[in-house]
Order: sequence, then structure tokens, then C-alpha cells
Amino acid sequence: MTQTATPPRQVIRPRIAARAGLFTFLGVNVVAVTALFFAAGPSDNVLLGIGRFAGLYGALFMAFQLLLVARLPWLDRRLGMDRLTTWHRWTGFGLLWTLLAHAVFIVFGYGQVEGAAPLDELVQLANTTEGVLRAIVAFVLILVVGGASARFARRRLAYETWHFIHLYTYAAVVLAFTHQIGVGQSFTSSPLARAYWWAMWGGALGAVLAGRVVLPLWRNLRHQLKVVAVVPESRDVVSVYMSGRHLDRIPARAGQFFLWRFMTRDRWWQANPFSLSAAPDGRFLRLTAKALGDGSSSLRSLPVGTRVFAEGPYGAFTTIHQQRPNALLVAGGVGITPIRALLEDIAGHVVVLYRVGSDRDAVLLPELHRLAKARGAAVHVLSGPSNARGGLGPLLGAENLAALVPDAADRDVFVCGPPGMTTAVLRSLRELRVPASQVHAERFSLAA
Repeated sequence: MTQTATPPRQVIRPRIAARAGLFTFLGVNVVAVTALFFAAGPSDNVLLGIGRFAGLYGALFMAFQLLLVARLPWLDRRLGMDRLTTWHRWTGFGLLWTLLAHAVFIVFGYGQVEGAAPLDELVQLANTTEGVLRAIVAFVLILVVGGASARFARRRLAYETWHFIHLYTYAAVVLAFTHQIGVGQSFTSSPLARAYWWAMWGGALGAVLAGRVVLPLWRNLRHQLKVVAVVPESRDVVSVYMSGRHLDRIPARAGQFFLWRFMTRDRWWQANPFSLSAAPDGRFLRLTAKALGDGSSSLRSLPVGTRVFAEGPYGAFTTIHQQRPNALLVAGGVGITPIRALLEDIAGHVVVLYRVGSDRDAVLLPELHRLAKARGAAVHVLSGPSNARGGLGPLLGAENLAALVPDAADRDVFVCGPPGMTTAVLRSLRELRVPASQVHAERFSLAA
């Protein structure tokens, strides 16, 4: 039976609205912080004035960083965790430079006023001024977290180690806030300034508490997930089925992922991101994973009945962003898992391109063919090494894509796979002049 293409509702607006709302929120607060700075009165020393100004922006950057990683469902569904995390990383650069400027200008400013060398002045401030020592500790913690988040370090750290180091950010936030309470001229200058900063810090920390602690705890208490089946799909790929209570009320969509903790003695402390490999049906949740690391390779031995703590759903890789009546789904390797789920849920005529190293690596292929037959979709398996070429060039090159899907520019395109493959596909789509607003990508990597 062929599924009739029905135009999806126009839903690009929620993504634009979320992005505009986020940047408007930041812009309004930039104006507010600037106004509070000038309302506090001029500084006697230019260097001190610059230092205080930089410190206020550092506090604002820190609060905004917390908001970006609070995992608030409204933002995550519209923008996606990958985009929010990228903005969080770039905001971190702004935080680092503003705090560095704050420290340098304050120390040199007071040194100029008191006729002291910068290092002597720093020691003097730490010993005699309330909150300065706490600020120094906070800055060191931020440097440590920033160093651990650098790409070269991130590749070498286990996810759990990186996550543990990142928790020091919250200690830095508390120390920085107490420093601001103690000596911040803008904070102490008026009741309005105090109310603003209390609201800013309270809102940022409250968002983190709600999104990362309260909501996951509440959902897991409500749904009480447990493993009901573990099914090998191939020699190194396994599917895990989970059931629980009121699964029809989990706000999950095809294409999203969870952070899964399997509550066994040797795994409870590991949280691994795996996408749903089947659209939620109200009875089961299913993930499918390849043995790439310690977390995924041990799934095959999970006992049935194991309790599961799941954080999510997360991700904007869903049909909520579909604009065109038809779609092209492109998967590489284990990136087939959210693509297979989307095939159940997406509107209109669908073409699936599945890039694998060899035919035996094409997991879930029988399911793809069954779903494609039921809805009149087309599935093309493109197999071969990464440098494989066909008669029209690279298998995922622009010419080959145009031959396989001549109307690609009139479709929404969903791409999920390893970073290298995803980059190549996005380049080909640009060559084919597929509008950027119709391209939706999710990158799979061990650093996810």
C-alpha cells in the first residue's frame, strides 16, 4: 500500500522562535547588566571600571551557560542538544576571556591605586578582601573544566571522567556568586540590582535543577522502566527492549535519544546516549547499539528484568521540523537507528539511503524493507569502503545523490551517521542546492 503524501504543517517557526527567543533573552540581559553597571556610578580608576564591567559580563555568560545545558524540554525539542552544546562551548570561551579580563584589570587597577606590584596586589586582595579567594578558586575550576573540554582532551577522556570533571562547574558557580554578593559593586549598589542578580542566578540554577534532576527523577519514578528482551541483530549489534508503566505518556518521538543507565552492579554509574531504533508505541522502547566501547559492548549480557534509569527524551532530529511533503533519509552505520524509527513516523513518500562498509553490516535491513513495502518507500543500500566510487563518483557525492533522488531539493533531508560521512553528505546537498532549512543532521560519534 502506497502512502499518500500529505503536506506536514509548517513547523520551522518553532525552531526560529526558540532561537530568536534565546538570543532576545540574552540581548535583554546584556542591556540590563550594562544599565546596572552605569547606574552603580563611575569608578575612580579606569582599569577598575573595565574590570568590573568584564566581571558582570562574566557572571551573565556563566548564567547563560547553565541555561543552555539545563536540558529544558521546550528548548531541546526545537533546537537539539547538539546545537545547544555547541553554543554552550562558544559561550564558555566568552566566559573564560571576560573572567580573565576581570581578574587582570582589577588586580592592575588596585595595584595602580595602591602603588603595588600586580602579584603583591593579588596576594593582598586574596588575604584581606571578602570573596576574592573564593573567586580565585572558581576561576581555577573553570580553567580545569575548560581544559578537560578542549577537543584534544575530550577525545582521550572517558565520558564518565569528563562528566565528573564538568560537575566542578557548579562549585565554581556557587563560589563566583558568593564573591559577587560580597564585593560586587553592581550587586550591592541598589535593591533593584540585588533583585536582578538573585533572579538571574536563581533562574539559571533552578532551570538546571528542574531539567537535569527533578524531571528525570519524576519520569523514572512514574514509568519504572526495565529490560524485557535483549536481541542480537548481528555479530556486534544488539537491540534492547524496555517496558514499564504508562509508556504512552512519555513525550518521546521517533529520532530522539535517551541517556540510558542500566542499574546493574557494574553499569549503574554509566550513562550512554542511544537513539530509539523504533518509533515509541506506548508499550515498548527499543534501542539498538553497536559494540564500539565498554558501555555498548556489554549490552548483550544485560539480564532481563534489569531496572533502567533513562534521562530524556532529547534531540530535535524529529518530524516536528519537516517542511516538505516528501523526505530523504540518509544513514551511515549505526546512524540507521533513528532513521529506521523516522521511517515509521515521517509523512509523504520517503527514500532511504543506507551507507555501510559491507552488506553484512546493514543491520535492521529486513525491518527497513518491511516498512518500506508497507508505505511505498524506497530503500537503497550503498556498500563499500569509505573511498568507494561508483560510475558517477563517490557513493554519497552530489552526482550519485542526484541520480538516486532527482527531486532531493524538494524533500526534507534527514542525515545521521559518523561525522565524516555526515560532512560529505551535507557538502553534496549544498552542491545540489537543497535549502539549508530542509536539511536536518545528527552526528554519531564516540564523543556524543
